[in-house]
Amino acid sequence: MQSAGLEKASHRRIAGVLGMLGALLALMLAGAGPASAHATLDSTDPRQNAVVATAPQAVTLTFSEAVSLSSDSVRVLDPAGQAVDTGNPAHADGRGNTARVGLRSGLANGTYTVAWRAVSEDSHPVGGAFTFSVGAPSDTSVSATALQGAKADGLVAALYGTGRTVAYAAFALLAGVAAFVLVCWPAGTARRPVQRLLMTGWTALLVSTIAVLLLRGPYERGSGVGQAFDLTLVRATLDERIGTALAARLLLLAAGGVFLSLLVGQLGQPPRPVPAKPLAAAGGTAGSGADEGEDEGKDESEDAEAAELRELERRAAERPQRETRLGLGVAGLVLAVALAATWVGADHASVGIQVWLALPFGILHLIAMALWLGGLAALLVALREGVGAEVVDRFSRIAFGSVAVLAGTGIYQSWRGLGSWGALTGTEYGRLLLVKSGCVVVMLGVAWMSRAWLARLRSAPAEAAEVERTEVPEPVAVAAHSEDPVRRAQLARQKAARESAGRERGLTPTRAGLRRSVLVEALVAVAVLVVTTMLTNSPPGRVASEVSAGAAAAAPGAAAAAPQTEPGRTVELKLPYDTKGRTPNARGTATVTLNPARTGPNEVKLALDGTDGQPVDVPEVQLAFTLPDRDLGPLPVALTPEGTGRWSGTAQLPLAGNWVVSVQVRSSDIDQTTPTQQFKIG
Repeated sequence: MQSAGLEKASHRRIAGVLGMLGALLALMLAGAGPASAHATLDSTDPRQNAVVATAPQAVTLTFSEAVSLSSDSVRVLDPAGQAVDTGNPAHADGRGNTARVGLRSGLANGTYTVAWRAVSEDSHPVGGAFTFSVGAPSDTSVSATALQGAKADGLVAALYGTGRTVAYAAFALLAGVAAFVLVCWPAGTARRPVQRLLMTGWTALLVSTIAVLLLRGPYERGSGVGQAFDLTLVRATLDERIGTALAARLLLLAAGGVFLSLLVGQLGQPPRPVPAKPLAAAGGTAGSGADEGEDEGKDESEDAEAAELRELERRAAERPQRETRLGLGVAGLVLAVALAATWVGADHASVGIQVWLALPFGILHLIAMALWLGGLAALLVALREGVGAEVVDRFSRIAFGSVAVLAGTGIYQSWRGLGSWGALTGTEYGRLLLVKSGCVVVMLGVAWMSRAWLARLRSAPAEAAEVERTEVPEPVAVAAHSEDPVRRAQLARQKAARESAGRERGLTPTRAGLRRSVLVEALVAVAVLVVTTMLTNSPPGRVASEVSAGAAAAAPGAAAAAPQTEPGRTVELKLPYDTKGRTPNARGTATVTLNPARTGPNEVKLALDGTDGQPVDVPEVQLAFTLPDRDLGPLPVALTPEGTGRWSGTAQLPLAGNWVVSVQVRSSDIDQTTPTQQFKIG
């Protein structure tokens, strides 16, 4: 009765956990929108929806971070939908955060559509469209709205996301199971289920890596799955940072195959048997009492020496396996770190602030995740195989250390990615982070239940011991047409026993409860991996919120906070410029003044003076601020003319640091330059 009550209570707890998991997954699917890229479009030349008097010679786009370009990253279409660009866009003036494509000469008046796609520095694609007009707006057959909503093909995006999730899970399975057998259960390498787990992890990681490599090109360019085997796209992917990481992962998997063969071949060998204790020689039966005392003392001394000798022999017999485990452990750790680096080196950790610290922390985070989640899969098999409480205790200590590392590195990654409490609920990255944190809390709750089952297992010596492997004898072959019903029933029982041999031998009631708890923990881990993949596809909350704030501050007609000017706080920056043109305004000095030169709103004044010190007028001037150390900007400033060569505006500088001011000066239709200068705020 008590056992039945415990069983029902366990079922209720598991049902509650599964219900909570379902609610969290529903929240994840309902609250998480489509993944957007890290880079955002800050400004364009010509400006969006602008009407220019004469046709420009090129179209220039400026992004919030460096982007990589392909041969068709920027396309310009005339009102009839015909391409009028020269193709092969490049970075303007060598700046990695820009894209410029030339235009054909003799463009007629009308509305032109610019469609663009690029890949941000942290490997995520971004795309959109806008229009500008020459002379006057006109009707156009091109739908800018449709182009602006263009994104990766639905099937390609689903396959690409699935491939990334499978890769995470396969890495956890491969690294976690290998660590489990090296540290907790060396004898497990000789078991077929463990070998299948290792090969499943290796094969799944190999297949998913190849799939992501093939799908990357169509995913970036928004084409269909049929382009996955286009060698041109594959070569273009290999030239990118993420392509280099995927190629390195394939090479490391080749080394991983050799490691697995050594792991199974060397560690799976049974240890050398320790010689049995030799039988004591028969002594005389007669003698004095003194002789008997001397004999007893001598026997005790010989027993102690024999015990010490057996201990030395046991250590000598185990030494080769210990050395093998140590060598394989070091090799496996190096391989795991290198594999983890192929993810970290191409994701959010590789850009932004404190890259030098974010990269090793990201590697630690991935390895701790693999030790915990992959170890859970190995523990499920080990419990089915009837391992003792000692093996579970070892993994429990490893899991505790992994959770501590995950907590420390996760807190740092959250701070680095969010930047503010508002981003926790105001950005997609923050909401996904909340969902992931909730799933991890559920895992910890289930892990606490598992520890309770482990305590019960320890308290029952009969169940805590490892279950010996038993072999079921081969059935005696008889004729299939035997008429003896008793013999047929006996053969059926033997067949059923062989099919279930070993599967249930270790599942005592306590072990079964522990295994169910671990199974629930592993199911929640799958949800954690899904959310982790979505996190890597979303822009960090720090960047999303700061870029949005900068864009809102610079938007035309937006109500900006009035800067609080202070006497004596003005910072003056002089930027000499030379557009290489022949007009009088082609050379001079751009003077930028800020007041009060601190974080928050600042009053900005811009003055352009020629070489003679007199104000000069130019067809176009743009002013922007960038904070490279925090991956913020460019933040453009909306300028208001105040006479010849004079402008004013308001700049929102949200953070302290070493800012860079850039002034883009265009002295004619074809001559322009962008001088920059660094200054410090705070």
